[in-house]
Amino acid sequence: MSDAVTVTSEKPLWRRIVDFPLVTMLIALAVVIACFAIALPIAQFLLPEIPDLDANAKLDLVAIPLLIIAYKLVIRRLGEHPRDDLPLDGAGKPLLAGLGIGFVVFALVVGIAAVIGVYRVIGEGDASGLVSALIGPAIFAAISEEMVFRGILLRWIEEFAGSWAGLTTSSLLFGFAHYFNPGASVIACLWIAVEAGILLGGAYLLTRSLWLPIGIHAAWNFTQGEIFGVPVSGTTAHGFLRARLVGSPMLTGGPFGLESSVIALAVATAAGVLLVVLAVRRGELVKPRWVRRRRLKIAAA
Repeated sequence: MSDAVTVTSEKPLWRRIVDFPLVTMLIALAVVIACFAIALPIAQFLLPEIPDLDANAKLDLVAIPLLIIAYKLVIRRLGEHPRDDLPLDGAGKPLLAGLGIGFVVFALVVGIAAVIGVYRVIGEGDASGLVSALIGPAIFAAISEEMVFRGILLRWIEEFAGSWAGLTTSSLLFGFAHYFNPGASVIACLWIAVEAGILLGGAYLLTRSLWLPIGIHAAWNFTQGEIFGVPVSGTTAHGFLRARLVGSPMLTGGPFGLESSVIALAVATAAGVLLVVLAVRRGELVKPRWVRRRRLKIAAA
């Protein structure tokens, strides 16, 4: 313990500044922004036209590998305690588990909505937008948003102020990042912050890996949009089923979709709380930075 304190204190000033959790967080966010800045001209001017891919999907197709490369080369090496939250070794099991959890959670939401008459199938859909939906709302949204909100924001806010502060802050930021989506409202953002923020944050805290939340996020979006034809965070979906939401906005979520319904709030939050409880029992939660340093000093003395 005393060695760790001594090594830290001997670091040059610039390194201590760069390694400070909130500074590290800003550097990591800048790396992500740089990836988008590079991906945009590549998608617009260098990537040829690809059948069944719209402009957004083309951008996503370029940004996905850039984000992963940037994470592996830069982001995972940042901070006082570098760590790879996207390990390739053993990624399959948590990713598949996440896909299963995401599907089950939202299928249960839709099932409850159907039983009480809120969700109604009105016909067969089509798979015309399947490729774009798979690349964009599923894969790209899952990788980019989990990398930012769990892999960067939750990680380094937690390192500075502890797990509860990291989970709360990243969840709120995640929820209100949807504020400018079609049909969004303050209530919809709060619902997303609670139900999805706790679910995805809990998955990260439990495994200390992004693969489980990435799987949950991807399956959550794909299941509601492409399977059940429910709007994904306010965005119209063209799924295998054509469906209509009927009833009180509290039950349907209004134009934003079932994500902002009390059904999703209850089901997804319950699943998220379970993951957080498991993380607590495993001892995965950490104390704020100042508490940890005080304990180190006491131990060293």
